[in-house]
Amino acid sequence: MWLPVMGLILGLLAGSLFTFAIPGVIAKYMSIAVLASLDSLLGGWRGVLDDNFDGAILISGFFTNAILAAALAYVGDLLGLDLYLAAVITFGLRIFGNAGYIRRSIVQRVRHNSLRHAAQKRQREEALQYNPLKQYEELAQEQEQEQGREE
Repeated sequence: MWLPVMGLILGLLAGSLFTFAIPGVIAKYMSIAVLASLDSLLGGWRGVLDDNFDGAILISGFFTNAILAAALAYVGDLLGLDLYLAAVITFGLRIFGNAGYIRRSIVQRVRHNSLRHAAQKRQREEALQYNPLKQYEELAQEQEQEQGREE
């Protein structure tokens, strides 16, 4: 858990310390590649939540999607078509779909955990209320009182 957080912090520090300008010629391709990479990362997170995460699939999808999306945009520019829009729409839909799934999964897990904790708390309280020794003592006192009345 600490390794991804440390990587994020180091990445943010490196990004804020070492700034560089992306030429306008490749800015569109880089933005499509970032969108594709974000889609892969959210897909990996979804895989973690589904318990079927595979690191090789994440890494290969990360780079393959980024390269294919940038190549599609480049070929579209060569042909005079806005093919990058196909990548933007596709990855945008996938990103929102994955984000919605992740959100629902997190909410369901939080609800499940809170219900489980409430049930455990209720069981602990019931266990504290149930005291066989105390019940035995109360029963013995009742029997003594009945015997005292009979005499």
